[in-house]
Amino acid sequence: MFDGRDRLARTPAHELALDCLTAGIEAARPERAVERHCAVENDTFRIKDGEYDLSAYDSIRVLGGGKAADDLAAAFETLLGGRVSGGVVVTNQPTAEPERVTVRTGEHPTPAEGSVSGASAVLEAAAAADDRTLVIATIAGGGSALLCAPVEELSVDELQRVTDGLLNAGASIDEINVVRRACSEIKGGGLAAAAAPATVVGVLVSDVVGDDLSVIASGPTVPTGTDPSGALGVLDRYDLAVSAVREYLEAAEPEPPVDVEIDNHVIVSGRDAVDAARETAVTRGHETCVLSTRIEGESAQAGRFHAAVGTEVAERGDPIDPPGVVLSGGETTVRVTGDGTGGPNQEFALAAASELPPSAVLGAVDTDGEDGSTDAAGALVDAETVDDPEIARAVLEDNDSYGYFEANDRLLRSGATGTNVNDLRVLVVPAADSMGR
Repeated sequence: MFDGRDRLARTPAHELALDCLTAGIEAARPERAVERHCAVENDTFRIKDGEYDLSAYDSIRVLGGGKAADDLAAAFETLLGGRVSGGVVVTNQPTAEPERVTVRTGEHPTPAEGSVSGASAVLEAAAAADDRTLVIATIAGGGSALLCAPVEELSVDELQRVTDGLLNAGASIDEINVVRRACSEIKGGGLAAAAAPATVVGVLVSDVVGDDLSVIASGPTVPTGTDPSGALGVLDRYDLAVSAVREYLEAAEPEPPVDVEIDNHVIVSGRDAVDAARETAVTRGHETCVLSTRIEGESAQAGRFHAAVGTEVAERGDPIDPPGVVLSGGETTVRVTGDGTGGPNQEFALAAASELPPSAVLGAVDTDGEDGSTDAAGALVDAETVDDPEIARAVLEDNDSYGYFEANDRLLRSGATGTNVNDLRVLVVPAADSMGR
């Protein structure tokens, strides 16, 4: 999966870290999730605990958006065969080629014209559905930017500025999506409303902590209404001045949730990736500890915390005895103050590297293969990665972890993975007799 794997796997600990990361990403692939949770028997379509009588529908359409939307569409074409009559999904780096569903290309993490035209095509196809249509709404992380349908009063340029501003300020995905929902025609249940009176089944790949349905891609299939005052509060919190967006929100009235019935099913999340990585470590004879699948906050601080846990494992056998593997998931953020290039997982790894115990190895990746706005998924580090902690601190202050790791050959590159269940981190602490080797 990772470019230059043979070069990166310089010790058994490096090799195990790479294997755990690979297993986690593979388990999160949409086609595997569909295989685990969906089935068709005669005319009954099952997805998790939901059942749908296919004989009740004249057509089945796949509509949606996100980094895994095209792979989900292809998986449902494989499962349902010729029953799928068409549809439209929007992604940023297509990795699948469904035959009947059109794949549109949008922009991420900042929306642009491709995201707008793609969302328009999805809404147009939704509006054409009737009460004899089954809509399978494939929603995945990244859909907030890729399904961009600004309210009439705003332009995509204005949404670009507010999105970039909040991302650079280190706002959480929950906060950003409060603003996005208040400024969009498709979020907060807008897609489900456009498809009424069709039967809409949401199939979600979760990239958010806690799998909150309304936060995944800002909830196109989750009726939540809008909260203009809450959105203004987010802009105030980060002292963000985007006059057109602020003026719109000040004049806007809260909208109640749209009155539509919909079933939503999360079929894969960060927990699946962590569990698969953990299973790989167990099969190699390592004790494991999952710190949490809900790690949030500032990336560098989270990285140092993981290094401290690794030192506790190495020196005291707590919370597990070495050889051990510590795992976590979630989504950390970076407040951009410098002029460098990087991403949350790269900053996480660089901050941890200075404080790792001897022979320990840490891999941190974004499971979609794109950490921040870089071409790297993350980085693989050990106690020898940082020669001078002062230089590492300066690099972090300049937000240039990508440049540092590229020069030291520590970047993990996978290309687009076809899934997106947020961050996955693997910390390998070898047995005591291998320390210092």
